[in-house]
Amino acid sequence: MFHIILYQPEIPPNTGNVIRMSANAGARLHLIRPIAFDLSEKAVRRAGMDYAELAHVEQWDSLGQCLTGLNSPRWFAISTRGVTRYDQPRFAEGDAFVFGPETRGLPQEILELCEATRRLRIPMRPDNRSLNLSNAVAVVTYEAWRQLGFKGAEKI
Repeated sequence: MFHIILYQPEIPPNTGNVIRMSANAGARLHLIRPIAFDLSEKAVRRAGMDYAELAHVEQWDSLGQCLTGLNSPRWFAISTRGVTRYDQPRFAEGDAFVFGPETRGLPQEILELCEATRRLRIPMRPDNRSLNLSNAVAVVTYEAWRQLGFKGAEKI
């Protein structure tokens, strides 16, 4: 349905949370190297990332390689430096959401590759630190999924 792209993730529990959320939302997760932690099966289980078998997770050597491999989807960069509020675009199946590493966010050169109106931000109170990465991924993914009527979700 959607593609979540973590650019050079650094903190295993955040990636574990995103793996679990991706599995539950039906999104595909893409990790851009270098990855700052071990992704062996043993390490994944120890970090609480044991949802990996329920999610579609791929690793790529670069963002460009990933986007090309996904047939150049419409993509959005999520950043505190974004210009468009995350709930303003009309999302579509196949859209990709790119999130930066926890300690530094997306590099400026990647933001500049993304069309300005597709540089999204999540509102927050002034002078606060940004949201935790896994929380930010969940906010954006669930808004996109909501716009599609939670297609594929269990009926309540």
